[in-house]
Amino acid sequence: MSFFAENSPPMSENSQSAYLRRLPALAAILALGIYWFQADGRKATPTAPAATGVSRALSTGAMAAFLVMPDRVPPGAFTFQDRSGASLGLAAWRGRVVLVNLWATWCAPCRREMPALDRLQKKLGGPRFEVLAISVDRKGAEASEVFLEETGTTSLALYVDPASRAIAALKAPGLPLSVLLDRNGNEIGRLIGPAEWDSDEAVRLIEAALAETSTNP
Repeated sequence: MSFFAENSPPMSENSQSAYLRRLPALAAILALGIYWFQADGRKATPTAPAATGVSRALSTGAMAAFLVMPDRVPPGAFTFQDRSGASLGLAAWRGRVVLVNLWATWCAPCRREMPALDRLQKKLGGPRFEVLAISVDRKGAEASEVFLEETGTTSLALYVDPASRAIAALKAPGLPLSVLLDRNGNEIGRLIGPAEWDSDEAVRLIEAALAETSTNP
């Protein structure tokens, strides 16, 4: 499975259709691998859920495919734009827990997932947490804004990365990809493929990240 190249040419309609046809199978393989990886880890080192902080014990139910990183490191740097065209980076969100979600208008699983992300932002979004949904669609802000309107998204801000730099920086094997960052800007974990981000399990995961102190690794 190859990652998207930062400077790869725009996908044709046929290429996009072929990609979407392959995505369920790829997501199933990735989810199965993540399940066995984490199941094996839980068997080897059984632990009770931590009183505070994110642990593998939270990768259950709707979040079963969430892969908790053994070591937290910051993702690769990249820039993207807000609705006004201003250039931004993830450093602007330091001090907050952030769920970075990469999506595109041609991505059918992204369309199904977006309402749940919107509801998560409405429920928990604020000065301590934000769903940072970034469109990597090469058609840019106008097409991405139409997508948000079509999916009934009202709580998420519009951010776009038409150069698709985020795909390489976050090592995304496909879309959607969600990466949870702690207050220090380090990756807590990630989930490949669509998920029920407004589920009880997802809320518990985010609340556990919020319960961590800023000095946690």
